[in-house]
Amino acid sequence: MSLPNCPKCGSEYTYEDGVLLVCPECAYEWEPGSEVEEGPVAIDANGNKLQDGDTVTVIKDLKVKGAPKDIKQGTRVKNIRIVEGDHNIDCKIDGFGAMKLKSEFVKKI
Repeated sequence: MSLPNCPKCGSEYTYEDGVLLVCPECAYEWEPGSEVEEGPVAIDANGNKLQDGDTVTVIKDLKVKGAPKDIKQGTRVKNIRIVEGDHNIDCKIDGFGAMKLKSEFVKKI
């Protein structure tokens, strides 16, 4: 029986692990027959999926290196962009400029 290539990286070295298929090169796991979700995924503090263009609210005060003040709880951030990485929200905050935030510190409005 031939297993399909990894849908993320295209590796041919996939293997079965129970009901999942696993790629040893990129560590992606998927169910046979399921589709790959396109692009990066960000989940807010309440478990809601965030998308480009959403408006979110900061749920706690965030210290900013090199800035004279913190980003306060309740600050609204409009028109976010989801990106890859640890800080997975790219945005502009009034009074701060361009910033990267972690999705775990925001909630969708």
